[in-house]
Amino acid sequence: MQLVFVVIQNLPRLGLTATASLGSPLLSPPPSLISTRRRLRNPSSLTMAPAIELDQFILATFFASLFALVLVYVLRRRSRDDANSNRSKTNRGLVVAAQNDTVSKNLEIKDDSGIDVIIVGAGVAGAALAHTLGKARRRVHVIERDLSEQDRIVGELLQPGGYLKLIELGLEDCVKEIDAQRILGYALFKDGRHTKTSYPLEAFDSDVAGRSFHNGRFVQRMRDKAATLSNVRLEQGTVTSLLEENGTVKGVQYKTKDGNELRLYAPLTVVCDGCFSNLRRSLCKPKVDVPSTFVGLVLENCELPFANHGHVVLADPSPILLYPISSSEVRCLVDVPGQKLPPIANGEMAKYLKTQVAPQLPPEVREAFIAAVDKGNIRTMPNRSMPADPVPTPGALLLGDAFNMRHPLTGGGMTVALADIVVLRDLLRPIHSLKDKEALSKYIESFYTLRKPVASTINTLAGALYKVFLESSDEAKREMREACFDYLSLGGVCSSGPVALLSGLNPRPLSLVLHFFAVAIYAVGRLMLPFPSIKSFWLGARVISSASGIIFPIIKAEGVRQMFFPRTIPAIYRSPPPQ
Repeated sequence: MQLVFVVIQNLPRLGLTATASLGSPLLSPPPSLISTRRRLRNPSSLTMAPAIELDQFILATFFASLFALVLVYVLRRRSRDDANSNRSKTNRGLVVAAQNDTVSKNLEIKDDSGIDVIIVGAGVAGAALAHTLGKARRRVHVIERDLSEQDRIVGELLQPGGYLKLIELGLEDCVKEIDAQRILGYALFKDGRHTKTSYPLEAFDSDVAGRSFHNGRFVQRMRDKAATLSNVRLEQGTVTSLLEENGTVKGVQYKTKDGNELRLYAPLTVVCDGCFSNLRRSLCKPKVDVPSTFVGLVLENCELPFANHGHVVLADPSPILLYPISSSEVRCLVDVPGQKLPPIANGEMAKYLKTQVAPQLPPEVREAFIAAVDKGNIRTMPNRSMPADPVPTPGALLLGDAFNMRHPLTGGGMTVALADIVVLRDLLRPIHSLKDKEALSKYIESFYTLRKPVASTINTLAGALYKVFLESSDEAKREMREACFDYLSLGGVCSSGPVALLSGLNPRPLSLVLHFFAVAIYAVGRLMLPFPSIKSFWLGARVISSASGIIFPIIKAEGVRQMFFPRTIPAIYRSPPPQ
C-alpha cells in the first residue's frame, strides 16, 4: 500500500493525472503532455519523449500486476471456501448436488413431479404427518427403514392432551382394536405411603382420557390409515443423506429394500427418523444428554393397586413406572441413573432387580415382577433429552424425537409430536404450492416459535420432575422430594394444577413455574414449624437455591423468550408466501 501511495503521490512528476469519470482511462495525459507531443517534430524535444513513455509503461504494468494478484487471491480463496463448505455439509449428512447436474451412474433419479413432501421415518410423528398432509391433498412419499411392527418399551403412554390432538387430526380410531387401556390419572408411592391424582377431565367428553398400548400396534394402525390415501405412498428404505444445492435441501438419497441407491426430489423434506436420527446434524445443533436408562419388563396377569392409572414409585435411587399396555399386561420401567448398567448376560441385572428393586414395589405387583425377571425378557432403552435448537434450512424441517426429546418419565413425547403436527398443518394450509422454497422456509420459521409454549412446558416439567424424584444425599433435595409428594397429596389445585400440566391439558409455562416454586415454598414453610431456627432458615434457603438450580437451566436451554414471550419474536407474524 505504501508503494501505491508513493506512485500516486508522484503522478504529477510523471506528467500524469488520474480521472474518475466512468468510461475514460484511469490515467490520462494532461494538456501539457498533449502540447508536448505536438511539438515532437522539434528535435530539441525528442529527448523527453522516451522518458515519458517509459514512465507510462512502468506504471501501467505495476497496476495490471497488482490487479491480477488480487484477482487470483480472491478466486483461490473462494474456491477453497466452497470446497470446505461442501466437505462440511457432507460430514453433517448432506450431499451437495453437482452444479452441472452430473449424477453417478449407479444412482437412479426419481423426478419430483407428483411429490409435494418427502417424510423420512414413519413412526408416530411420520405416520401421523403423512395422513394429515395426505388429507390436505398434498402428495406425500414416506421412506421408513422398517415397515414391520416394532417392539419398543417406550412411546406407550399417550396423555389426554395428546389424545385431543389425535382427535383434531382425525386419528382417534388408531387407538381402537389394539387393546388400548384408558388412563385416568396417576398413583404415587413413597416409603409405604401412597396418593392418587386424577386428570381434570370434567370439561371434556367422556371419551377423553389418556391411552396406553403397545407402541408397535399403535404405529401400525396409523401407517395403515395413511396408506389408505391414494396420494400417500409408504416405501421401505434407508435414507443416507439429504440432497442440498446452494443452501437448499432438494430431496434425499436413499437405499431401497432391494439395495438400489436412489435420489428423490420434492419441495419439502420433513425429517422425523427418531431419537437415533443420523440426519439431524445438518438441520439443528444437537445437544443430547443421556441422564439414565430404562430397564423394561412386561408383567403378565398382574392387577395394579389402582385400575386405569399410571403408577410412579419414588424409589431409591430413581423412579419406577408401572402402567397397563393391554388387558393382561403391565409395563414396568425401572430407571437406572447414568449410563452404566449391571450386565444382563451374567445375571447381575436380574440380581439387582430382585434384591434392590422388588422390595420397593407395591406388594400387589412384586410376585409378577419377580416372575417377569425370571422369564428373562429384560429390555433396556437409554433415556435421552435434547432441547430444540434448529438451524432453519430452506426445503427441510425437523419433527418428533429427531428434533426434540425430553425424559420419558411424564410420557409427553407423543403429545409434543402431535401438537407440532397440528401447528405445521395449520401453517401449510393457506399455501397452494410449496415450490418457492426460500419464501416457504422464512414462513415456516414461525413453526419453531409457535410450538414453543406447549413443547417447552412439557419438556421442562419432565426434566424438572425427574430431578426432583431422584434420591439424593443432599438434605435440601430430599426436602424438595418429600415436599413434592406431600404437595400433590393436598388435593385441590395443588393436585389438579400439576397434573393438568403433565397431561398436556394446560401447557402454560407460567403455570409450571408457579407450581414448581409453590412446592419449594411449601417445603420451606414446613421447615419453619413449629418454630423457625437458624438451621431451618439456612436449609430453606438451600431448598430455594436447589429448586432454582433445577428449573432455570432447563428453561434457559428451552429459550426464555420463546417460552414466555413468543409474541415478541418477529417470525411469528410472517405471512404465507404469495401464491
